[in-house]
Amino acid sequence: MKNKKIELREKVKPFEKAIDKRAYKQILNTFLPFLVLWILAYEGLKVSFWLSLPISIINAGFLVRIFIIFHDCTHQSFFKSHKANKILGTICGIFTHFPFEKWKREHSIHHATSGNLDKRGIGDIWMMTVDEFKTASRWTRFAYRLYRNPFVMFVLGPLFLFLIENRFNNKTVKRKERLNTYLINFSLVVIYLILIFTVGWKALICIQVPILFLSGMLGIWLFYVQHQFEDSYFEEQSKWDYVKSAVEGSSFYKLPRILQWLTGNIGYHHVHHLSPRVPNYSLEQAHNSTPPLHHVTTITLLTSLKCLRFHLFNEKDKSFISFKQFKSMTEN
Repeated sequence: MKNKKIELREKVKPFEKAIDKRAYKQILNTFLPFLVLWILAYEGLKVSFWLSLPISIINAGFLVRIFIIFHDCTHQSFFKSHKANKILGTICGIFTHFPFEKWKREHSIHHATSGNLDKRGIGDIWMMTVDEFKTASRWTRFAYRLYRNPFVMFVLGPLFLFLIENRFNNKTVKRKERLNTYLINFSLVVIYLILIFTVGWKALICIQVPILFLSGMLGIWLFYVQHQFEDSYFEEQSKWDYVKSAVEGSSFYKLPRILQWLTGNIGYHHVHHLSPRVPNYSLEQAHNSTPPLHHVTTITLLTSLKCLRFHLFNEKDKSFISFKQFKSMTEN
């Protein structure tokens, strides 16, 4: 079994190389359309908000694509150069309103602990087991139910991320991380002031808020469904395995081609967790060239909606259940 795991990682290894030519191409076909669509939304707003809104909705997809580039830069996989990844990652952080160094640290912890029941809490979705929920206080149960409510997670969640979570650092973090967050916060203040004086605060709200809000919703949704599917992998530290967690605990989110492109192939999440150094533009090729990966859990737009029912992880059955199923279990 151990040899098979080593063999699987070796098969993906050739795709870990950053290809600068493809990276530059992705920058052009991502940032340029984003800026053009922003201007078009502003021009459309002069006629009607309802003409501008569809353009902003499309542009939210391009902001998600910018976030995927940001995500690759935190893994040092987008460019060959460490410095180039850091510079572009910080620029992407300004566009997406995510602090580069902070997210880089928290996301690396997510990769190192994904699926580990004993190491939850940083860079992941709050998830409780059936036994934990049984013994939890009334307040903790209420807070968890509230957190898992789709309105709270996908509507209020983006607001919390952009306005609070991403704007502050923990006092214990390194100076480099704090300074990076300050830099991004300062840059955002300057950019928004410039936009207010050039396009006006009303236009800014009508264009930027839909873009940020919808991209935030999409980002949280993608992160949620790629680890919170029915038979996702979760184990205690003593049984936890990195390769099994990557392949069995990360879904293959098979999206329509245009959505796959806008989301930077992040639907191939099993490949990404198996080898974070594979850049987004090589994930599909890595998947197609590795037959054992063709058998991973695959979800579609339709089947992913079922994930909304998964609230608690049942350690006995190794699967997610809903609050309704939990109630039935406890009553019987």
